[in-house]
Amino acid sequence: MQKVYGSAAEALDGVLFDGMTIAAGGFGLCGIPELLIAAIRENGVKDLTVASNNCGVDGFGLGVLLDSRQIRKMMSSYVGENAEFMRQYLSGELELEFNPQGTLAERMRAGGTGIPGFYTRTGVGTVIAEGKEHKEFDGETYVLERAIVADLSIVKAWKADDTGNLVFRKTARNFNPPAAMCGKICVAEVEEIVPRGSLDPDHIHLPGIYVHRLIQGEHEKRIEQRTVRAA
Repeated sequence: MQKVYGSAAEALDGVLFDGMTIAAGGFGLCGIPELLIAAIRENGVKDLTVASNNCGVDGFGLGVLLDSRQIRKMMSSYVGENAEFMRQYLSGELELEFNPQGTLAERMRAGGTGIPGFYTRTGVGTVIAEGKEHKEFDGETYVLERAIVADLSIVKAWKADDTGNLVFRKTARNFNPPAAMCGKICVAEVEEIVPRGSLDPDHIHLPGIYVHRLIQGEHEKRIEQRTVRAA
């Protein structure tokens, strides 16, 4: 099956629809699929539910989908770098489902492995656990968290071969593998596509069985907060 597409728009053709759920890889601005995000904005699809650690920053990353009012609900762990995210949430324009970071990653991983839910102690006794099933194991209380199965996963990797085997570079590995796993369709953008068979099998971070479509493109590397010493 041909997985390599010529552009982000081509790779997302026939996949996007209003009201869909998208799982997006990345942590802050590290390892975010900015080309695919830009194509989603250009497409104009709306009422999106997006599961991602955070929502980019103002004017970049997933933040551009907030600016265009295409996101209805975020499933996130952190909102502190995006003023528009906070504004929309506090004004009631944006629905927000907070998740501890480990819980969010495990919900994605569980969705990709066919596990419908799991129990965790994280969040017990807080607003995170309100309305969720509780169960006691060995004298400790746990809360049930449901797996995330997204209509679409969008992720960013360093290298791939044409079968979709992915290699992530250092910190960019972050949420990308579990996000990729939980999507019914996974589209990956990479910096380099290498010949089939050239990747060491022991160095592949995500097998190509999880990746359905693939694009290669240039990427902008930004820093969220840069602190420098006075001269």
